[in-house]
Amino acid sequence: MTRRNTRIAFVLTGLLATILTTGMPLQTAFGEGGARRDVVRQEQQNIKDAIKHATEAVEHGKQGHADKLVTHAEASLQQAMRGGAAPHVAEAITNLKEAIEHGKAGHADVAAKHAESAATHLSQIQ
Repeated sequence: MTRRNTRIAFVLTGLLATILTTGMPLQTAFGEGGARRDVVRQEQQNIKDAIKHATEAVEHGKQGHADKLVTHAEASLQQAMRGGAAPHVAEAITNLKEAIEHGKAGHADVAAKHAESAATHLSQIQ
């Protein structure tokens, strides 16, 4: 190789090394965005499921079916606990626990009010 070709080879090698070292860290940053987006979507789906079960709990509570209310309130609680860390989620969880407690005691009307309050809090998240 001539000196000129050797210089060009070194310059091109240096340029390639610079491009690779600056571009590689960016790939992980962009890759993580998709993972976070998936987490957010899953949390939103959990909230939707929690609302559905809380609404079912309210309907059963108004009909006096305490046992079915408890079943739906527990399902709603499980979904709400996976729904993120928003303040409304915390309030909904508290209300769902109260609904479950009152439902197990046979107080369907009081449990329905707590489940309704939980559904309201969950609806405010979306």
